[in-house]
Amino acid sequence: MAQEIGDTLVGLLKPARLTSIVDVGANPIDGDPPYKSLLQQRLCRLIGFDPFPDVLAPLDAAKSDLETYLPYAVGDGGSHTLKLCRGIGFASLLQPDEVPLRHFPRFTELGTVVREIAVETRRLDDIVEIADLDLLKIDIQGSELSVFRSGRARLAKAVAVQTEVSFIPLYKGQPVFGDIDLELRGLGFVPHMFAAINKKMIAPMQGSNPAAAFNQLVEADVVYVRDFMKPDAMEVEQLKHLAVIAHHCYGSFDLAMNCLHHLTARGAVSPDARARYIAVVQGSRANPPG
Repeated sequence: MAQEIGDTLVGLLKPARLTSIVDVGANPIDGDPPYKSLLQQRLCRLIGFDPFPDVLAPLDAAKSDLETYLPYAVGDGGSHTLKLCRGIGFASLLQPDEVPLRHFPRFTELGTVVREIAVETRRLDDIVEIADLDLLKIDIQGSELSVFRSGRARLAKAVAVQTEVSFIPLYKGQPVFGDIDLELRGLGFVPHMFAAINKKMIAPMQGSNPAAAFNQLVEADVVYVRDFMKPDAMEVEQLKHLAVIAHHCYGSFDLAMNCLHHLTARGAVSPDARARYIAVVQGSRANPPG
């Protein structure tokens, strides 16, 4: 049924091209990406970046003709030192900060730097392989803000960003949630939802499961969307791709419907597009897959 709804939506929208997705830090360490269904239905093109050959090899081996993976470290365009840590998810261009690390079970061990590699970073605006950018997904352990600042021209056309944000900075000089929020709001985005919330147990309490947590926020994946309260600032194609992303990646049927509302007012979709879309959505929710 999900594919039927998606096919109906794209049929109603008739975008001029496939939705374009860029994934900076494409390592699927946290599970399936939000754009998985788009790829499966061949409704998007993906360019993924990760500087680790071991990460890219399995992605390259399993990719379709709509996927491209490149071994670039995306950042501010400068020379940096990549710190590889004992915990694979702790690798960063920033230096782990031992003070916050010791306040969470096992973080001191996982955040121990075991190797350093000199890397040349590339500015998002300078990467010629990116033709279009509708959705940016990014998780690079503290360097997200530098990518946004070096990618403002491309992000001016994007309609959604999924980014990791930090509430407790685990690296020295790491921007926190407020810094990311101000930058993305300045680029015309507003917070839409939490895709994931990462809580941790505060030391010295610990249990048999080191990943167990109570309430302390550490990190989260936040989805920002182009400000839907200012629809006149969006072009027709932006509204169409925002609808596709909202529907397929995040199940935000209300946001997709809002896009259809404005597209209908502009005469960019058929007059009955909203009714047809909402009928299919309501039917799927009344009759979920068994």
